[in-house]
Amino acid sequence: MVTLTIFSVGYGEVHPIDTPYLHALTMATMVFGCTAMIVLTGALVQVFTIFELRRLLGADRVQTQIDKLDDHVVICGFGRIGVQLAKELHSANKGFVILERSPDKIAEAQTLGYLCLAGDATEESALRAVGIGRARVLATVLPDDAVNVFITLSARNLNPKLEIIARGEAPTTERKLFHAGADKVVLPTHIGAERIAELILYPHTAGVLRNSERMREIERAINAIGLEMEMVVVPQDGALTGTLVAEAERRGGGRFMIVQINRQGGETISDPPANMRIEAGDGVALVIRGERSAAAALFAAPAERIRVGRNTF
Repeated sequence: MVTLTIFSVGYGEVHPIDTPYLHALTMATMVFGCTAMIVLTGALVQVFTIFELRRLLGADRVQTQIDKLDDHVVICGFGRIGVQLAKELHSANKGFVILERSPDKIAEAQTLGYLCLAGDATEESALRAVGIGRARVLATVLPDDAVNVFITLSARNLNPKLEIIARGEAPTTERKLFHAGADKVVLPTHIGAERIAELILYPHTAGVLRNSERMREIERAINAIGLEMEMVVVPQDGALTGTLVAEAERRGGGRFMIVQINRQGGETISDPPANMRIEAGDGVALVIRGERSAAAALFAAPAERIRVGRNTF
């Protein structure tokens, strides 16, 4: 009876209402029951309406901001690498947009104040939504090599002038990413291994070059023109220990140039003359063209023994 009254179905009464008590109970059920249902229905409608409006307005606001971007960077994926990349771009005031499909990561990006659009980067519609046609760079940094290859193919097809930087996990993926259209491929595992090897083999470099802001600026400037900087400690019996600067550069075959020598006593000699002798224990700053390990290995190599008659020097 209560259900029939509240929902106003009108199938008829299941029990005759023939006493004042039942009359009062029925009237109270009509008033309070229908009122409660109206309030409950109104509250549900209000909640769903507000939720939908927020979703629509939020999506429209993000899309409006994306439409204003030009010559920007598109980051596909907001994982460990994506977070660091977004942080660096944000610090440099470079316009960028993140394309991510995980709700948790989207919320994290929005909390940090980054422009983030929900979508699957493997879909061309999502790439168009982030302005792939106007973008300058696309960085696909997802941990899945196959997905990165697919995104690279799609992005290259949508914007032939786009610079694409792709992440690769397996070394064999590098060639596939280049064939797919990537301009540059970054192998985080390989870079990490090189950095660890550098700390083990050349600890002096890590301390000198990266603990000084001035040296970091110099290193960035040198890297910008395709060169690298290395600090090598001259061993006691190395192949170049005791040689002149000009002789050391000649033996290097043009692979490096000596720009500074730090003596053990604390003296620093910038732009050392060609006739200066390299002594054991010196810290030698090299500007390298080519592989860093090959240039530094010349200093680490043992001195060659020369045989004159029966004597060896």
